[in-house]
Amino acid sequence: MANAGKSKLKILYLLKILQEETDAQKGLSMKELIERLAEYGISAERKSLYEDIKVLREFDIDVRTYQRNPVEYAIVRRDFKFDELVLMVDAVQSSRAITDRQANMLITNIKTFASNDERGMLDRRVHVVGRIKTASESVLKTVDAVHEALRERVKVSFFYTKLGADGRRYRTNHEQAHCVTPVAIEYDDGFYYLVAWNEEHDGMRTYRFDRMEKVRVCKDDPATRNEETRKYRFEDRDAAVFGRIEGARITAELLAMPGKLEIITDRFGRDAIASIVQDGENSRVSVRVHRSKLFFGWLAGLNKEVRLVGPKSLVAEYNAYLLYLLKDYVESLPAVADTVWGALDGEPTFLEIDNKALVASCADLERLHADDR
Repeated sequence: MANAGKSKLKILYLLKILQEETDAQKGLSMKELIERLAEYGISAERKSLYEDIKVLREFDIDVRTYQRNPVEYAIVRRDFKFDELVLMVDAVQSSRAITDRQANMLITNIKTFASNDERGMLDRRVHVVGRIKTASESVLKTVDAVHEALRERVKVSFFYTKLGADGRRYRTNHEQAHCVTPVAIEYDDGFYYLVAWNEEHDGMRTYRFDRMEKVRVCKDDPATRNEETRKYRFEDRDAAVFGRIEGARITAELLAMPGKLEIITDRFGRDAIASIVQDGENSRVSVRVHRSKLFFGWLAGLNKEVRLVGPKSLVAEYNAYLLYLLKDYVESLPAVADTVWGALDGEPTFLEIDNKALVASCADLERLHADDR
C-alpha cells in the first residue's frame, strides 16, 4: 500500500529529479530516470514516463529532449539563470550587514533554484573584511519592521547602542528608547541605515541597523509629516560622503600624481572621470564632497600621491586640520605649532587661520623633515 501511495507522487518525484540533476549540459536517459525513481521506492515504465514528461510540458515545465546516445531529458529553463544565481550568492557573501550564519542560510535557500552540479559551482568563497561577528540575528527582521512602519506610515521605537571606552556596548539617549519617523532605508558601504525624522532633535538622523535593539512598530503613533520628510528622495548623492558624516557640500580640486588617478576615480566614480584635466604629468580632477574630518583623513592617508589644491578656503582648512593633529604628536615642534595655534581656539574651523603664519609654519616643517632625511 505504501508503494501504491508513493506511485501517485511519481510525476512530482520525476520533476524533482529533473530539477536537481539535469541542466543544459547534462541530461538523464530514460533508463537513468527509471533507476532514480526506484531509489525513491517508485517503479516506472518507459511508456508511463513519456506520458509524465508530456504532462510536465503541458504544465509549462521546459523539459528538453537531447538526441544523444542514449536520448537524454533535461530541464533547462529555470526561475533564475545560473549567472543570476552567482550574482545573488556574491551579493549575499559580500554583505557586511549580516553575519556568516545569516549569509550561509540565505545562500542555502538560493541554491534550491539550481541543479546539483550548479550548487557545487555556487560554493564560492568571498572573504568579507569587516563583516559583523556577533550582531543581533534580527537585523533582517529589523529591515522588515521598518518597511512595515513605512507602509503603515507610523513611527518606530528602538534602543540605539554605541561602544563605550571599556569596549562594551551601551545604550545611548540615557538608555531611553528612540521614537522616530522612518523616512528611508539606505544601504551604504556594506551596512543598512535608517534615515528618520527625530522630533526631539528637530531634524533628520541616521541610525545603523545592526546597532538598533528591540525595534518596535508603533502602530498607534502616526508618522510625522513635514517639509523635510516630504521632500526626501531616493537619489544618487551629488557629493561624496565619507563614513555617513556630512558637512557642507563643496567642489574640491584634487591633483593626482602619474599612475594614481584611479585612486580618485574608484572613490568618486563617473563624475570624477568626466572632470579629468591633464596638468603636466599629473591629472587635475574636480569632485563634489561633504567637507568633514573623515574626508581630510582619507586625503591625508594618500600622502602626496593625491593632493588637495583648491579651493583655497578648503586647502586652508585642511592645513589647519593637519596642524591640529600634529600638535599632539610632535613634541619637538612647539614653536611651529604655536605659530599657527595662537590664532585658534579649540578645533580649527573654516578660515580661522592666518595664511601667512600657515605658510611660514609649513616651510619650517619642510626644513625639519629634510633634516630627518
